[in-house]
Amino acid sequence: MILAVEHLRVAFNLGGGRRSVPVRDVSFEIPERGRVALVGESGCGKSLTSLAVGGLVDRAEISGVVSGRPRISYVFQNPMQSLNPVMRTGRQIAEGLVSRDRAEERVAELLESVGLPRTVAQKYPCEMSGGQQQRVMIAMALAAAPDLLIADEPTTALDVTTQRDVLDLIDRVATERGTSVLLITHNLGLVARYSDHVYVMYAGEIVESGPVATILRHPRHPYTRGLLAAVPRLDAPKDAPLADIPGTVPPPTDWPEGCAFHPRCPEARPGCSSPDFKVCPLCV
Repeated sequence: MILAVEHLRVAFNLGGGRRSVPVRDVSFEIPERGRVALVGESGCGKSLTSLAVGGLVDRAEISGVVSGRPRISYVFQNPMQSLNPVMRTGRQIAEGLVSRDRAEERVAELLESVGLPRTVAQKYPCEMSGGQQQRVMIAMALAAAPDLLIADEPTTALDVTTQRDVLDLIDRVATERGTSVLLITHNLGLVARYSDHVYVMYAGEIVESGPVATILRHPRHPYTRGLLAAVPRLDAPKDAPLADIPGTVPPPTDWPEGCAFHPRCPEARPGCSSPDFKVCPLCV
Protein backbone atom coordinates (compact mmCIF):
# COMPACT_ATOMS: atom_id res chain seq x y z
CA MET A 1 0.00 0.00 0.00
CA ILE A 2 1.58 3.28 -1.08
CA LEU A 3 -0.70 5.51 1.04
CA ALA A 4 -3.16 4.86 3.87
CA VAL A 5 -5.22 7.64 5.45
CA GLU A 6 -7.11 6.94 8.67
CA HIS A 7 -9.69 9.22 10.33
CA LEU A 8 -8.43 12.41 8.72
CA ARG A 9 -10.01 15.54 10.19
CA VAL A 10 -9.41 19.14 9.10
CA ALA A 11 -10.81 22.00 11.21
CA PHE A 12 -10.52 25.79 11.06
CA ASN A 13 -11.01 28.25 13.91
CA LEU A 14 -13.21 31.07 12.56
CA GLY A 15 -13.01 33.18 15.70
CA GLY A 16 -15.72 34.12 18.12
CA GLY A 17 -16.05 30.51 19.22
CA ARG A 18 -17.03 29.38 15.71
CA ARG A 19 -15.38 26.42 14.01
CA SER A 20 -15.57 24.90 10.56
CA VAL A 21 -14.82 21.20 10.04
CA PRO A 22 -14.95 20.61 6.26
CA VAL A 23 -13.25 17.19 6.56
CA ARG A 24 -14.65 15.19 9.46
CA ASP A 25 -13.58 11.55 9.36
CA VAL A 26 -12.01 10.35 6.11
CA SER A 27 -10.19 7.06 5.63
CA PHE A 28 -8.95 5.60 2.35
CA GLU A 29 -6.10 3.59 0.84
CA ILE A 30 -4.16 3.80 -2.42
CA PRO A 31 -2.23 0.69 -3.51
CA GLU A 32 0.97 0.71 -5.53
CA ARG A 33 0.18 1.42 -9.20
CA GLY A 34 -3.44 1.87 -8.04
CA ARG A 35 -6.13 3.90 -9.77
CA VAL A 36 -8.37 5.36 -7.06
CA ALA A 37 -11.14 7.97 -7.39
CA LEU A 38 -12.55 10.37 -4.80
CA VAL A 39 -16.02 11.42 -5.95
CA GLY A 40 -18.54 14.01 -4.78
CA GLU A 41 -20.08 17.40 -5.48
CA SER A 42 -18.23 20.67 -5.02
CA GLY A 43 -18.03 21.53 -1.32
CA CYS A 44 -17.81 17.94 -0.08
CA GLY A 45 -14.16 18.28 1.01
CA LYS A 46 -12.42 16.31 -1.75
CA SER A 47 -9.75 18.85 -2.66
CA LEU A 48 -9.09 19.81 0.96
CA THR A 49 -8.60 16.14 1.79
CA SER A 50 -5.97 15.75 -0.92
CA LEU A 51 -4.19 18.96 0.09
CA ALA A 52 -4.13 17.93 3.74
CA VAL A 53 -2.58 14.58 2.80
CA GLY A 54 0.23 16.47 1.06
CA GLY A 55 0.70 18.91 3.96
CA LEU A 56 -0.47 21.88 1.89
CA VAL A 57 -3.13 23.29 4.24
CA ASP A 58 -2.20 26.29 6.41
CA ARG A 59 -3.82 27.53 9.62
CA ALA A 60 -5.81 24.36 10.16
CA GLU A 61 -6.04 21.78 12.90
CA ILE A 62 -5.33 18.45 11.23
CA SER A 63 -5.63 15.10 12.96
CA GLY A 64 -5.61 11.49 11.86
CA VAL A 65 -2.95 9.10 10.62
CA VAL A 66 -1.30 9.21 7.19
CA SER A 67 0.92 6.21 6.50
CA GLY A 68 3.26 5.72 3.58
CA ARG A 69 4.34 9.30 2.81
CA PRO A 70 5.00 8.81 -0.91
CA ARG A 71 6.38 11.56 -3.11
CA ILE A 72 3.21 13.36 -4.27
CA SER A 73 2.63 15.61 -7.27
CA TYR A 74 -0.58 17.47 -8.09
CA VAL A 75 -2.38 18.32 -11.32
CA PHE A 76 -4.84 21.07 -10.43
CA GLN A 77 -8.13 21.86 -12.13
CA ASN A 78 -7.31 25.31 -13.51
CA PRO A 79 -3.85 25.39 -15.11
CA MET A 80 -4.08 29.09 -15.97
CA GLN A 81 -4.31 29.90 -12.25
CA SER A 82 -1.57 27.41 -11.35
CA LEU A 83 1.01 28.43 -13.96
CA ASN A 84 3.09 31.57 -13.50
CA PRO A 85 1.94 33.92 -16.29
CA VAL A 86 5.29 35.78 -16.51
CA MET A 87 7.57 32.74 -16.59
CA ARG A 88 8.30 30.57 -19.61
CA THR A 89 6.90 27.07 -19.28
CA GLY A 90 10.26 25.35 -19.63
CA ARG A 91 11.62 27.15 -16.57
CA GLN A 92 8.49 26.26 -14.58
CA ILE A 93 8.85 22.58 -15.44
CA ALA A 94 12.56 22.65 -14.57
CA GLU A 95 11.79 23.87 -11.04
CA GLY A 96 10.25 20.49 -10.24
CA LEU A 97 13.16 18.36 -11.44
CA VAL A 98 14.72 16.14 -8.78
CA SER A 99 18.13 16.83 -10.32
CA ARG A 100 19.17 19.85 -12.39
CA ASP A 101 21.64 17.79 -14.47
CA ARG A 102 20.68 18.00 -18.14
CA ALA A 103 17.73 20.19 -17.10
CA GLU A 104 17.03 21.56 -20.58
CA GLU A 105 17.08 18.11 -22.13
CA ARG A 106 14.94 16.65 -19.38
CA VAL A 107 12.35 19.41 -19.86
CA ALA A 108 12.26 18.64 -23.58
CA GLU A 109 11.78 14.94 -22.85
CA LEU A 110 8.95 15.68 -20.41
CA LEU A 111 7.20 17.90 -22.94
CA GLU A 112 7.46 15.22 -25.59
CA SER A 113 6.15 12.61 -23.14
CA VAL A 114 2.94 14.62 -22.78
CA GLY A 115 2.57 15.18 -26.51
CA LEU A 116 3.99 18.71 -26.80
CA PRO A 117 6.88 19.89 -28.99
CA ARG A 118 10.11 21.07 -27.42
CA THR A 119 9.44 24.62 -28.59
CA VAL A 120 6.67 24.92 -25.96
CA ALA A 121 9.44 25.38 -23.36
CA GLN A 122 9.95 28.91 -24.70
CA LYS A 123 6.27 29.88 -24.55
CA TYR A 124 4.35 31.70 -21.86
CA PRO A 125 1.10 30.15 -20.55
CA CYS A 126 -1.04 32.77 -22.35
CA GLU A 127 0.33 31.56 -25.68
CA MET A 128 -1.19 28.09 -25.24
CA SER A 129 -4.66 26.59 -25.25
CA GLY A 130 -6.27 25.20 -22.11
CA GLY A 131 -5.45 21.65 -23.17
CA GLN A 132 -1.80 22.54 -23.78
CA GLN A 133 -1.59 24.28 -20.42
CA GLN A 134 -2.92 21.18 -18.68
CA ARG A 135 -0.34 19.04 -20.49
CA VAL A 136 2.34 21.39 -19.18
CA MET A 137 0.91 20.92 -15.67
CA ILE A 138 1.20 17.15 -16.12
CA ALA A 139 4.81 17.53 -17.29
CA MET A 140 5.53 19.65 -14.18
CA ALA A 141 3.99 16.97 -11.98
CA LEU A 142 6.06 14.24 -13.62
CA ALA A 143 9.28 16.27 -13.23
CA ALA A 144 9.39 15.37 -9.54
CA ALA A 145 9.22 11.62 -10.34
CA PRO A 146 6.20 11.12 -8.05
CA ASP A 147 5.02 7.88 -6.52
CA LEU A 148 1.48 9.29 -6.40
CA LEU A 149 -0.15 11.68 -8.86
CA ILE A 150 -3.21 13.52 -7.53
CA ALA A 151 -5.36 14.82 -10.38
CA ASP A 152 -7.87 17.29 -8.93
CA GLU A 153 -10.66 17.84 -11.48
CA PRO A 154 -8.00 17.99 -14.23
CA THR A 155 -10.51 18.49 -17.07
CA THR A 156 -12.37 21.54 -15.77
CA ALA A 157 -13.19 24.07 -18.55
CA LEU A 158 -11.85 21.76 -21.29
CA ASP A 159 -13.94 20.60 -24.22
CA VAL A 160 -15.04 16.96 -24.31
CA THR A 161 -12.39 15.79 -26.78
CA THR A 162 -9.59 17.49 -24.87
CA GLN A 163 -10.92 16.09 -21.58
CA ARG A 164 -10.51 12.56 -22.88
CA ASP A 165 -7.05 13.31 -24.27
CA VAL A 166 -5.87 14.68 -20.90
CA LEU A 167 -7.26 11.76 -18.90
CA ASP A 168 -5.87 9.22 -21.37
CA LEU A 169 -2.50 10.96 -21.07
CA ILE A 170 -2.52 10.81 -17.27
CA ASP A 171 -3.44 7.13 -17.40
CA ARG A 172 -0.75 6.34 -19.98
CA VAL A 173 2.16 8.13 -18.33
CA ALA A 174 1.19 6.75 -14.91
CA THR A 175 1.18 3.23 -16.33
CA GLU A 176 4.54 3.74 -18.03
CA ARG A 177 6.14 5.12 -14.86
CA GLY A 178 4.44 2.84 -12.34
CA THR A 179 2.77 5.82 -10.63
CA SER A 180 -0.39 5.55 -8.55
CA VAL A 181 -3.22 7.98 -9.36
CA LEU A 182 -5.86 9.60 -7.17
CA LEU A 183 -8.51 11.12 -9.45
CA ILE A 184 -10.75 13.72 -7.81
CA THR A 185 -13.96 14.30 -9.73
CA HIS A 186 -17.74 14.70 -9.50
CA ASN A 187 -18.30 12.59 -12.61
CA LEU A 188 -18.87 8.88 -12.03
CA GLY A 189 -18.74 8.39 -15.78
CA LEU A 190 -15.02 9.23 -15.73
CA VAL A 191 -14.49 6.95 -12.76
CA ALA A 192 -15.86 4.01 -14.75
CA ARG A 193 -13.14 4.46 -17.36
CA TYR A 194 -10.11 5.55 -15.38
CA SER A 195 -10.32 4.05 -11.87
CA ASP A 196 -10.39 0.66 -10.16
CA HIS A 197 -11.62 1.70 -6.71
CA VAL A 198 -13.87 4.59 -5.72
CA TYR A 199 -14.61 6.49 -2.51
CA VAL A 200 -17.82 8.55 -2.52
CA MET A 201 -17.57 11.64 -0.32
CA TYR A 202 -20.33 13.85 1.03
CA ALA A 203 -20.20 16.62 3.64
CA GLY A 204 -16.67 15.80 4.75
CA GLU A 205 -17.20 12.04 5.13
CA ILE A 206 -16.86 8.89 3.04
CA VAL A 207 -20.39 7.54 2.62
CA GLU A 208 -19.61 4.57 0.37
CA SER A 209 -16.59 2.86 -1.14
CA GLY A 210 -15.64 -0.23 -3.09
CA PRO A 211 -14.45 -1.55 -6.45
CA VAL A 212 -15.73 0.65 -9.28
CA ALA A 213 -17.60 -2.18 -10.98
CA THR A 214 -19.44 -3.03 -7.75
CA ILE A 215 -20.37 0.58 -6.94
CA LEU A 216 -21.63 1.28 -10.45
CA ARG A 217 -23.75 -1.86 -10.62
CA HIS A 218 -25.01 -1.98 -7.05
CA PRO A 219 -24.79 1.47 -5.42
CA ARG A 220 -26.12 1.33 -1.86
CA HIS A 221 -26.12 4.89 -0.58
CA PRO A 222 -28.85 7.22 -1.91
CA TYR A 223 -26.21 9.87 -2.62
CA THR A 224 -24.23 7.50 -4.84
CA ARG A 225 -27.40 6.59 -6.69
CA GLY A 226 -28.13 10.30 -7.17
CA LEU A 227 -24.67 10.91 -8.65
CA LEU A 228 -25.11 7.97 -11.01
CA ALA A 229 -28.54 9.15 -12.12
CA ALA A 230 -27.08 12.57 -12.93
CA VAL A 231 -24.66 11.10 -15.52
CA PRO A 232 -26.17 11.77 -18.99
CA ARG A 233 -26.96 8.60 -20.96
CA LEU A 234 -26.43 8.29 -24.71
CA ASP A 235 -29.50 6.04 -25.03
CA ALA A 236 -31.82 8.50 -23.26
CA PRO A 237 -34.60 10.17 -25.31
CA LYS A 238 -33.64 13.59 -26.66
CA ASP A 239 -36.38 15.31 -24.70
CA ALA A 240 -35.65 13.48 -21.41
CA PRO A 241 -34.95 15.93 -18.56
CA LEU A 242 -31.52 15.81 -16.94
CA ALA A 243 -31.60 14.23 -13.51
CA ASP A 244 -30.18 16.11 -10.56
CA ILE A 245 -29.97 15.95 -6.78
CA PRO A 246 -32.30 18.55 -5.21
CA GLY A 247 -30.70 21.19 -3.01
CA THR A 248 -27.02 21.88 -2.41
CA VAL A 249 -24.23 20.65 -0.18
CA PRO A 250 -24.59 22.46 3.19
CA PRO A 251 -21.70 24.63 4.43
CA PRO A 252 -19.21 22.94 6.78
CA THR A 253 -20.27 25.29 9.57
CA ASP A 254 -23.75 23.82 9.41
CA TRP A 255 -23.50 20.07 8.78
CA PRO A 256 -26.90 18.47 9.60
CA GLU A 257 -27.15 16.06 12.52
CA GLY A 258 -27.40 12.38 11.72
CA CYS A 259 -26.85 11.54 8.09
CA ALA A 260 -25.69 14.76 6.47
CA PHE A 261 -27.48 13.84 3.25
CA HIS A 262 -30.92 13.35 4.81
CA PRO A 263 -32.28 16.89 4.01
CA ARG A 264 -31.77 16.15 0.30
CA CYS A 265 -32.48 12.42 0.34
CA PRO A 266 -35.71 11.26 -1.36
CA GLU A 267 -35.60 8.09 0.76
CA ALA A 268 -34.90 9.70 4.14
CA ARG A 269 -36.44 8.09 7.22
CA PRO A 270 -37.04 9.55 10.70
CA GLY A 271 -33.94 7.90 12.13
CA CYS A 272 -31.70 9.53 9.52
CA SER A 273 -31.79 12.87 11.36
CA SER A 274 -31.10 11.39 14.80
CA PRO A 275 -27.88 12.47 16.56
CA ASP A 276 -27.35 8.75 17.26
CA PHE A 277 -27.32 7.93 13.53
CA LYS A 278 -24.51 5.52 12.58
CA VAL A 279 -25.21 3.79 9.25
CA CYS A 280 -27.74 4.57 6.51
CA PRO A 281 -30.51 1.92 6.85
CA LEU A 282 -30.62 1.68 3.05
CA CYS A 283 -26.95 0.71 2.94
CA VAL A 284 -27.04 -2.20 5.36
